[in-house]
Amino acid sequence: MKKHTLTYLFIFFYSFIYSQNKNTTFDSNEFLKELSDQACLCIDSIPTRDLRTKIIASKINRCIDNVVGVYQLGLSLKNINLSDKDKSKQLNINLNTDKNSAEYKKNYATIEEYLMANCNALKETLAVNDVLREKSVSKNEEAMKAYHLGIAAAKKENNKEAIEHYKKAIAIDPEFAFAYDNMGLAYRKLEDYDNAFIAYQKSLEIDPNGTMPLQNIAVVYQYKKEYHKAIETYKKLAELDSKDPEIYYGIGNVYAFSLNDLENGLDNLCKAYNIYSDMKSPYRTDAQTLIQRIYANLKKEGKEDKFFEILKNNNINVNK
Repeated sequence: MKKHTLTYLFIFFYSFIYSQNKNTTFDSNEFLKELSDQACLCIDSIPTRDLRTKIIASKINRCIDNVVGVYQLGLSLKNINLSDKDKSKQLNINLNTDKNSAEYKKNYATIEEYLMANCNALKETLAVNDVLREKSVSKNEEAMKAYHLGIAAAKKENNKEAIEHYKKAIAIDPEFAFAYDNMGLAYRKLEDYDNAFIAYQKSLEIDPNGTMPLQNIAVVYQYKKEYHKAIETYKKLAELDSKDPEIYYGIGNVYAFSLNDLENGLDNLCKAYNIYSDMKSPYRTDAQTLIQRIYANLKKEGKEDKFFEILKNNNINVNK
């Protein structure tokens, strides 16, 4: 976010606080919404084409960081009556801006969780995985035109129409990997998993090192309830990129909630959580949610100690 946008946020903050004190009590939920909306606009402006996931996550982190300080300031001032501002009174506010502090992390997490639940731009930006490779896109203008028409149709949830556009693009250029990837997604949304699988496999034939189709094949196996094949596919993906948190998130999810192997599931989800956290990716909230679900299940089974043991082995500290 540019400096003038950050300045705007502080102006917005004072306007918001003043209006709240003048008319009603301070509404912290509304304040959170307003600031999160600003962060969401910032995220929506992130260019994602040919950017690695880690760089995209870093840019998202910057958008959230830019509003955390304003949010903390608002919480510090929420009980202050600004009508006293002209009185001879000294106002002292201690604002902890240390990003490693518990206060800052808590407020960052609050905004991050709100965005994950309410910001479509965040979800779309996180889902982007279109790093260009040699055969990712076509050099043929007509093929690209059909491809973009397919994307436009897919955005409107017209998946059957999107598939026809992707088929046209592929007919013009049979080695158009992204067209197969997007066609696979459209078939998946129509719950036509066999054709989705075929499309992803074709993309892999064109580019054997493509991580996106391989990851989507694992997801298709999950939909088809072929869970062990899904795990095998995630492990193949790890051979291409062992630092990809989606691998461990996917394996953990399958083990815990499809195969009822809570301990293996937890171990993998902890690995995913740590990588997401290192990347400052908001997806860590999803991993955290599944970890909490596993805790509830292990607690019912009287295996609370096992839960904390696995977290400790993954260098995750929690207060019992």
